[in-house]
Amino acid sequence: MADFSIIILRTIFLYILILIIFRVMGKKELGQLSMIDFVVSIMIAEMAVLAIENPNTPLFTNVLPMLLLMAIQIILAFATLKSKKFRDLVDGKPTIIISKGKIDEEAMKRHRYNFDDLLLQLRGKDIRNITDVEFAILETTGELSVIKKDKKKTGNITIPLILDGVIQESGLEKINETNLWLRQQLRKRGYTDIQKIAFCSFENGQFYIDLKNEKK
Repeated sequence: MADFSIIILRTIFLYILILIIFRVMGKKELGQLSMIDFVVSIMIAEMAVLAIENPNTPLFTNVLPMLLLMAIQIILAFATLKSKKFRDLVDGKPTIIISKGKIDEEAMKRHRYNFDDLLLQLRGKDIRNITDVEFAILETTGELSVIKKDKKKTGNITIPLILDGVIQESGLEKINETNLWLRQQLRKRGYTDIQKIAFCSFENGQFYIDLKNEKK
């Protein structure tokens, strides 16, 4: 009977602890999980199961790894906010699967993403024909973001040109412009230091610019 009481108390305690851990790690954990988020979530759940299944082991031996995983996740999240390169290393980069109505089979192979996966996700977005798709982007979470031909045109797509003070050459290629052109356009608008720009995008011929630590 004592064992059952210990199991019940441990279950309640670990339930509350996991809720606190996921709240501390951020609301992103409740949405689409990246690969590292998914791994951490599984490990924390496994530690909790071990603590419940082995009531005779000290609870601290299971709680400590859970708290350690939480700390690691918070540190990684903070590091990804500060560094675009580190964020790409940890979370990966979104991949364009369909560009201007054409399927990039090489990109699909790199991610071991087959046509069944593609069609399944398109059907989930109420798209029955690939020819209706202008752009399809495989996000780092595994979700497919789709822009339909009949709703949006290529010129209306938001193109990131600067992220965390780093010029995105891939974005410039999409609008057929150069690094020099971007710098000239920014100078005309009074922005001379690229590193001070947190985010810059180009959409429908218009720039959106947000400075780092800019006061609202």
